Amino acid sequence: MGASTPERVLLSGHCLIVLERTVLATRPQEGCALVLGSRRGPALLVQAIWPCCNRWEPAAERDRHFQLDPREQLLAQRWVRERGLQVLGAAHSHPSSAAIPSRSDRELCLGPTLMLIRSGLAAEAEPLRAWWLPEPPGPEGAAAPEPLPLPLPLEPLAGDLGE
Repeated sequence: MGASTPERVLLSGHCLIVLERTVLATRPQEGCALVLGSRRGPALLVQAIWPCCNRWEPAAERDRHFQLDPREQLLAQRWVRERGLQVLGAAHSHPSSAAIPSRSDRELCLGPTLMLIRSGLAAEAEPLRAWWLPEPPGPEGAAAPEPLPLPLPLEPLAGDLGE
């Protein structure tokens, strides 16, 4: 995917349900998944959610951090390549904080990439938010994440693998 910032993220109701169930299933730990799909003009079209195990070490810190299992990442890469899709980014939960990329989210992420974050806070106005992380961290740290519109709910989308 090119480094240009997309204008929005398109997510069907089916993918939303899979995403929500995946990242919330591990509470109180952070849940995580890969976000698969394609770029359609100025938008990112989410076509599948690939659930992953949180492999952060030490395990006692998984309520505040996540690390995708490298084996699952390789399997997902093969799967999308066979279907003409791509890994758009990752999704994860913040069980006890807002749906905003944390410092470690920004520092450990290799951009440019999409990041979907689901907050576990009951009072959160936008429990699911989309972010574009434009580039890998440099000597001064990571570039500021850019919020992306995430219109919800959407009707089934052409190309959505769950419909």
